[in-house]
Amino acid sequence: MDRTMRIQLTDVKEGDILLRDIFNDHGTLVLSAGTVLKSKDRHLLERHQIDLIDIIERLTPQYSIDSMAVAAVKQSSKNTSREQLINQYEVAIQHTNLIFEHAAAEGIVEDSDIEETYLPLLNQIQKERDVVSLLMLMNGEEDYTYQHSIQVSVLSFYLASWLGYSEEDAKRIGKAGYLHDIGKCVIKRELINKPGALTDEEFEQIKQHTLAGQQIVSNSFDDEWLSLAALQHHERMDGSGYPVGLQGDRIHEVARIVAVADVYSAMISNRVYRKKQDLFSVLKEMHQMSYSQLDPHITHTFIRKMLPNFLSKRAKLNDGRVGIIIMNHHTEFFRPLIQLDQQFIDLSKNRSIEIEEIMIG
Repeated sequence: MDRTMRIQLTDVKEGDILLRDIFNDHGTLVLSAGTVLKSKDRHLLERHQIDLIDIIERLTPQYSIDSMAVAAVKQSSKNTSREQLINQYEVAIQHTNLIFEHAAAEGIVEDSDIEETYLPLLNQIQKERDVVSLLMLMNGEEDYTYQHSIQVSVLSFYLASWLGYSEEDAKRIGKAGYLHDIGKCVIKRELINKPGALTDEEFEQIKQHTLAGQQIVSNSFDDEWLSLAALQHHERMDGSGYPVGLQGDRIHEVARIVAVADVYSAMISNRVYRKKQDLFSVLKEMHQMSYSQLDPHITHTFIRKMLPNFLSKRAKLNDGRVGIIIMNHHTEFFRPLIQLDQQFIDLSKNRSIEIEEIMIG
């Protein structure tokens, strides 16, 4: 299994096993390591102008697929991918710190700095399919503001993609998510990190980060999507938000997308004044918010696309038992089917039992 063959695409045979992930010239994953190649895969590689690939060496002219070899290659690739993602994330945290410091000192951000920080991480993230596990990787003890900026960029990108935006525009919206809180660079750190409740005067100061963010982004980019996301991500559909109290469609759609990502990231993260909430429970709370504060279509799309990521995860129930989520309900989003050893509990019928916590790992 250790031996490899590098072959021309024209020499690919049905059943060859891909040794390494294949990316196109734009850094997008085309095929994953461990793929057992079929004719349709060869046509896919041709469309992406891939000429050479690495496969596991064929042991005999009439070889059979080694399922253990395939599994080992996939697991090795997954582990390597996760290590690369963690490294890229740690670099992004450091760069984000520097970007905020530069914005505070100069009143601008450099597009080259954003591209060097945001795009490499996003390209690495696009290999991930399990958004829940991805968020857990990005939920450490780092400075909240920088971690939050990265989480919101990732969630905004995914959400824009789920809403049907092109990849180019989804990346643009992810960039808006990354910059949404840049105005906090001008707010005193002790105020942002205050452990207790804010006074009315202190809250008014915090609100200024939206105006400051719009100014910094407008100074740096000729892109309304980015500046309006910075300005309006705290506006709410019912007019209860700030800085202006806009309602409904008067809030730009990109700002409404970033708002959903912002709320989810904030709720699942540790804050100096509040412990993080469970990833599953937060979706339930956001569902309620969709009837007043958050855009309902955007929020419901986010919830529907997030829920499949909880399948096969361990769930702690409110009676203390721990089971596995094995099937989501098509209408009662937060009452899935749970397996406990050989027993199955349908939460849509057993109304007394609730999921209390999703246990990762």
